[in-house]
Amino acid sequence: MAFIDTPSNRDFFESNRAPAGHVPNFVTTFAARPAVYDAWKQLNGAIKESMDLRRYELATLAAATALKSSYCSLAHGQVLADKFYTSEEVAALVDEPPADPVDRAVMAFARKVALAADTITQADVDELKAVGLTDTDVLDVVLAAAARAFFSKTLAATGTPPDAAFNTLPETLRKALTVGGPIHSG
Repeated sequence: MAFIDTPSNRDFFESNRAPAGHVPNFVTTFAARPAVYDAWKQLNGAIKESMDLRRYELATLAAATALKSSYCSLAHGQVLADKFYTSEEVAALVDEPPADPVDRAVMAFARKVALAADTITQADVDELKAVGLTDTDVLDVVLAAAARAFFSKTLAATGTPPDAAFNTLPETLRKALTVGGPIHSG
């Protein structure tokens, strides 16, 4: 499983079960620092609630795939496939820019924030504004991508594998979104 051992924290696990009933592997990773996990949920929730859900998921998927986070790519790709696109369309987003110019600009910008935020220039922001984003919209994309970097890097550095439940995703989607470490087999 993970590279680190964390304490068994039954109350923490019970209060953070996934809707499907299992305790996600990332919850187990944060068991040693429940306050950090609670702060993460609050931060991520605040970012997510200020954005259109589809845009949030596209920006998050772009950052997660750029960071080679299978866990986050699978989770957010699944949301996109469940709510907005077909599995094949989501799988294509990993390697092909979306046809929509706004979505294409958002995903490209989120990738750049995740990998090379220090290279962002006014011209990058102006590209987003040229397709209709406001300054607040740009900030939302930055926040989504930067927050994803925290979570993705935490999971990668601790060796936290994606949940075995992701093995039930359609094969095309599962393979495309497994951009880093493999899905947990157990």
